[in-house]
Amino acid sequence: MSYINVRGVDHYYEWIKQPPEKKPIMVFIHGWAGSSRYWRSTAQALSEKFDCLLYDMRGFGRSKGKPSTLEASEAVAESRSIEQETIAIRELSYELNEYAYDLAVLLDQLQLQKVYINAHSMGASIATLFLNCYPHKVEKAILTCSGVFEYDEKAFAAFHKFGAYVVKFRPRWLRKIPFIDQIFMARFLHRSIPASERQAFLEDFLVADYEAALGTIFTSVSKYQAEVMPGEFEKLTLPTLLISGEYDKIIPADLGRKAAALTDKVQLVVMKNTAHFPMLEDEETYLQVVQEFLK
Repeated sequence: MSYINVRGVDHYYEWIKQPPEKKPIMVFIHGWAGSSRYWRSTAQALSEKFDCLLYDMRGFGRSKGKPSTLEASEAVAESRSIEQETIAIRELSYELNEYAYDLAVLLDQLQLQKVYINAHSMGASIATLFLNCYPHKVEKAILTCSGVFEYDEKAFAAFHKFGAYVVKFRPRWLRKIPFIDQIFMARFLHRSIPASERQAFLEDFLVADYEAALGTIFTSVSKYQAEVMPGEFEKLTLPTLLISGEYDKIIPADLGRKAAALTDKVQLVVMKNTAHFPMLEDEETYLQVVQEFLK
């Protein structure tokens, strides 16, 4: 397994490649409480045309959580600078724009100049911010299950309360309960996926760093994000494909339609008979849509 230090935190990453070398690079970004593991099958299918980089975001999967302030300061001070400029020492937080900055540092550490991006759910929100902050680093982008939503104080408060409870109560013995992986994934899926994928999702959820999992619940679903994201979609300058699942309950397709309506840079595809993981629920159609966009 490969790790790289990004802003004081050891991040897990892996390459999925096929000969010949030096193909365009596609970076995959996972969603909340997940890991890059669920992108492997998609990356393998695209590896004939792309060198695929998978990584686990700070606090999720196999990447560590927040370091001490001293560790972060020392690591940032010693790291290479983005665009050969001095990196200001900044405190790590769980704001989505900080995760976008993590990605910028990661690419700089790996000396990757320009990439394609394929991001999912919360990762797609992070990718959208990244596209506007660092457009010169991206060729094209694919946002899977993303959109813009309106602020609802009562609904958001209820979501935060429930989310905080779910994150707090995650005993490791939960995975031993029969069929718990099916129960856990029921809200996310419209069509079945392999049991190994369901079990991996549950495992990622159980091992996610507490502060990162809780912090990103509050930062990704917030009044600030509801106000900011429409403007971020309006500012997009890069060709972007937005794929929504027809029956997605987490980020409904209507939210994707609202985002796509804000700019002519976004091409929207609503995949039939899928929900929050169209790349796993209907891999063949998903790949056809992506490959057509990338031509």
